[in-house]
Amino acid sequence: MNRNFALWEYLFIQYLKRDWKKIVFWIVGLGLFCGGFIPFFEEIAKGDGLLGMYETMQNPAMISIVGPTPISDPQAYTIGAMYSNEMLLFCGLFAFIISAMHVVGHTRREEDLGLQELIRSFRVGREANALAVMVETVLINLVLALFVCGLMVSFNLTGIDVTGSLLFGLSIAMLGIVGAVVGLLMAQVMSTSAGAIGGSIALLIVLYIVRATTDISNVSLSMMNPLGWGYLTYPFVENNWLPIVYALVFSIVGIFVAFVLESKRDMQDGYIPQFEGKAHASKRMLSVPGMFWRITRGTNIAWLIGFAVMGAAYGSVYADMQSFLNSNEMMQQMFTVQGISIEVSFTATIMFVVQGLAIILPIVMLNKLYNEERRGHLSQVYSTKVSRNQIYWSVIGIAICLSVFANLAGSFGLGGMAIASMSKSTMTFIDFIGAGFNYFAVFLFFIGLGGLCIGYAPKLGKLLYLYLGYSFMVSYFLNLLDLPEWVNQTSALNWMNRVPMESFNVSAFLIVGAIGIVMMILGAIGYHRRDLHEGV
Repeated sequence: MNRNFALWEYLFIQYLKRDWKKIVFWIVGLGLFCGGFIPFFEEIAKGDGLLGMYETMQNPAMISIVGPTPISDPQAYTIGAMYSNEMLLFCGLFAFIISAMHVVGHTRREEDLGLQELIRSFRVGREANALAVMVETVLINLVLALFVCGLMVSFNLTGIDVTGSLLFGLSIAMLGIVGAVVGLLMAQVMSTSAGAIGGSIALLIVLYIVRATTDISNVSLSMMNPLGWGYLTYPFVENNWLPIVYALVFSIVGIFVAFVLESKRDMQDGYIPQFEGKAHASKRMLSVPGMFWRITRGTNIAWLIGFAVMGAAYGSVYADMQSFLNSNEMMQQMFTVQGISIEVSFTATIMFVVQGLAIILPIVMLNKLYNEERRGHLSQVYSTKVSRNQIYWSVIGIAICLSVFANLAGSFGLGGMAIASMSKSTMTFIDFIGAGFNYFAVFLFFIGLGGLCIGYAPKLGKLLYLYLGYSFMVSYFLNLLDLPEWVNQTSALNWMNRVPMESFNVSAFLIVGAIGIVMMILGAIGYHRRDLHEGV
């Protein structure tokens, strides 16, 4: 037994040295997201904000999204109760995904690259790597829990106590550990790292959908769902520690099963064999666009479905919108404008949120090109008569098409559910479609930025996510923070008028779209001239 885990502690130390930058960003970034929004919620709670938010969260649609609260008396709905009700599940989801990807990246992916074969050529135990990665991931999540707890307590607010803050942090940490265990199990079952990550995400989606159903019908059934072991702890309300015990037992059993599975399989093998596909490729695969669509098909479809569901989730809020906005001055400042109906002003704000998130999909597609290049997968393609321009413009074309579908998916979901949930409305379905199309020029702008990165500095492609996040935050709090005009104009999302609250600005749409197209062309020139980056 000891021989199977030989030198795991040495690997553990080496992983800490190798991953320390990632670990710091993981803990600080996720920690600030999980515990740093308390001042914002404090503003929401002013006046009758807590009462209005409590009524809103009783909507079955909202329960299916963020989970239930055990509070039956609105007067007992404190800031802490509201914060855990709205934030805990999503914080746990992020911890789950990050941990699962980290574990798969250090196990199955390193097998795919042949690194584990090299490591095992020394006196390293068969399960030493898996143990080292799991210890590292558990340690990271525990430090994250303490960081979140300390951050929340530092705000010194009534309703945010130490016990509840510690439970809040540990609930997130345990979902992260559960995600790591799921990732380790998938790394043994699946034959590739892509399959292991896909399997982990697919299982998470299934668990989320199941808990959305049981939270509405019978919340006690959600306790049998691993996701329920996070948000059903009810920090600041009941402080239920029993789900933490369930998650701990599941993690121990899951790790043991993963070790057994790894000990009985061959290197670079899995219990579910890789699907070999058809003997002859379809005609679609004979084209460059068809090839890139095929290797990203599952991800693209999942994103599009997610945007439609997200739009529908926001649309369900329209039923309780009037009472919610009237309950809080801050919400009125963010979502209402004098002389304009609530539906129109609310749609103008929510639509940019939906479309801003939808821009992520074309960015993912553009970064996929560089990832395939870096892994050396395009060398075989370039050895044929396929040119770089064909590759580049094929990916750009797919990104534009995905932008169209993502734009429509969010608008259809938001508009359809909003109209269905309102008994009377001054808006039509076409109004929602037009409000979404208003941001299509911004899609083209971000695709152009991505094209420039691909052509001249492909490693900077990841910074597009950072700029999109910055633009999102500046635009979201535009009315609340009273930022200088020059700061507002640094956000690409602010270059468009807020339709339907404002009229459609044709000149701005054409100019921003034209800038995006010009950057795509410049990116093509750079991509044609630069060297390929393989293995970097």
